[in-house]
Amino acid sequence: MTDLATEFAGALAYGEFLENHGSEEDRERWRVVRDRVVLTDRQQAVLGSFARDMKVLVLAGAWCGDCVNQCPIFDRFALENPVLNVRYVDRDANPGLTERLAVNGGQRVPVVVFLSEDDFVCGVFGDRTLAKYRAMAADIDASLVVPAGDSDPTLLEQATEEWLNEFERMQWMLRTSGRLRKLHGD
Repeated sequence: MTDLATEFAGALAYGEFLENHGSEEDRERWRVVRDRVVLTDRQQAVLGSFARDMKVLVLAGAWCGDCVNQCPIFDRFALENPVLNVRYVDRDANPGLTERLAVNGGQRVPVVVFLSEDDFVCGVFGDRTLAKYRAMAADIDASLVVPAGDSDPTLLEQATEEWLNEFERMQWMLRTSGRLRKLHGD
């Protein structure tokens, strides 16, 4: 078992994570965003097509604005398909893991580690989505990014789509893996 598999085994489900590491205000902020996450029919179909068990370890902080705006998306995904086993670890309570999963030399969150059913690392993604970085870049220099029009998707909709792409990429990696196909006889 890898050390990340050990971390996953001790990680918490969405609600438990918020209860143990979030204040009442934090939990409310996450609830508001979670209530705003709407999956399109196409997104639901993509999630519903997942067949391989996938472990998803999320390094997060209940207080973190980026986590507030992204982690509720993962909960919605997990509710769509039980093959997605999403668990959360608090950044501040796990300094060793936090150091190991540093992004660009910093203790950024969320960081998501995708594991196969038998605990092999498939990928790591974090801390912000491309849409968020584009918005931040536009705030620095408006000439860097074409301004969004009224019909453009919201940052939450963009984040949902970007994260779905990552989850789908990992699912296809697992589904087409020769090792796992042999294990499952498919």
